[in-house]
Amino acid sequence: MEKFCAMLGFSKEMTESLLVKKEALKCSGKIYSEQHRRNFDIKDDILRVENDPDDESRLNLTINRKPITEWFREQWYRLRYGTILPQQEEKKSKGLKL
Repeated sequence: MEKFCAMLGFSKEMTESLLVKKEALKCSGKIYSEQHRRNFDIKDDILRVENDPDDESRLNLTINRKPITEWFREQWYRLRYGTILPQQEEKKSKGLKL
């Protein structure tokens, strides 16, 4: 997790606060996504390291209570397709017509 935080562009003090002190950080700036190969802006977002709900031995970095991978995916979508995220509409069955 320490290497991952360094890859994102966190300072040693920020990484120490997240991992050792288990504090939540309210940050503004840029973080780097290796998957998308670009920087994304964060503004007054809350960063926190939490236990993985599926596997208690793993840690997850979250931004505003969302796992960072999901947060990056949303930011990439907003950047690529505009600011509106698609809402999954409930499809109503029209039934069979005889």
